[in-house]
Amino acid sequence: MGLSPYWVDLHMHTVLSPCGELEMGAPEIAEAYRSAGIALCAVTDHNAADNAPAVAWAASGDPVVLAGMEVQSSEDIHVVVLFPDFDGAREYQRWLWEAMPPTQNRPDIFGDQLIIDGENSILDEQEILLIQGVGYSVDEVAQQAMDMGAIVIPAHLDRPSFSYEAGLGPVPSDFPCHALELSPAVSHADFRTWRERYPDRVFLRSSDAHRLSGISRDRCTVMMLEKPSFTEILLALANRDGRSVISPWGD
Repeated sequence: MGLSPYWVDLHMHTVLSPCGELEMGAPEIAEAYRSAGIALCAVTDHNAADNAPAVAWAASGDPVVLAGMEVQSSEDIHVVVLFPDFDGAREYQRWLWEAMPPTQNRPDIFGDQLIIDGENSILDEQEILLIQGVGYSVDEVAQQAMDMGAIVIPAHLDRPSFSYEAGLGPVPSDFPCHALELSPAVSHADFRTWRERYPDRVFLRSSDAHRLSGISRDRCTVMMLEKPSFTEILLALANRDGRSVISPWGD
């Protein structure tokens, strides 16, 4: 097979995230990505991966669905971690939750945290507040994920809160990650500044969608792949075997 351009979105939320709208159910998400012509999406709820299987079931391969989460470190830095399968995501979540504070969610304040199946039946409600920092540093969060074969991406680097730059300043050259994420708000002119700051890093644009209207091609990234899959994305992030990331902002 040859290589083709595929649209991918490596950061979005479901009804498990308390900040996600209740419209972010599994069938609705799957249909939104199909309608937008986006071939692959990653389910990355806050500190949990429980709804990834539901979205994958609803999508039935279109789009391809990766399991992951948006981890909040002890420094309140958000890092997207993506796994090749659901078992890997669950194993990482077990490790992560060994350091999860016992703070309870207040649905009336923060929102519902619903675990669903592929038809939106509610299986459970997570009682521990998901939008809080775990007891691991950002370095520990990233290194553990790397050690478990995950893709690691510091999230929305351009934002004034919950980003590496906001919490600790510039991302060190030896920080363990595969790419840096910028939000859809970044302009072509802004991107030149980021490229100058991190000339050796790969940049991605992801939707960070919390509602269905946030799912669109102009909020994600194109990659040259043989097919939409975890392995192919890993190759593209490394610019190997012809696979590559096509910058949404140009060079």
